[in-house]
Amino acid sequence: MARLFFAVAAFLGALSVAGGAFGAHALKGQLTENALNSFETGIRYQMYHALALLVVALLLKQNPEVTVLVIAGGCFIAGIVLFSGSLYGLSLAGIKAFGPVTPLGGVAFIAGWVCLMLASAKAF
Repeated sequence: MARLFFAVAAFLGALSVAGGAFGAHALKGQLTENALNSFETGIRYQMYHALALLVVALLLKQNPEVTVLVIAGGCFIAGIVLFSGSLYGLSLAGIKAFGPVTPLGGVAFIAGWVCLMLASAKAF
């Protein structure tokens, strides 16, 4: 699982950089200021949590018996899909149905951080 999380973290990090460049160059002037801010928030939180997933992968490699790390990693991935993905849908396509999904992604992020905190009692 550590190897998978590491690969997914690297992929999501790369997508964050590409998305940030896309937003800064191609979307500026194409989206409203509010939509561009939403897009940039999605990119920022995707990168933060790709890095968090990388930390989970490294900790899991050293502590494979700490199963709460697997839960943390799953929560970070779910958070990126739900939180950042919904912001991309809202800002790029204007799909209002994604609005209620964003807080669910935020809850997944929080759960991931709580799981990481719980893992500290076992991993250190």
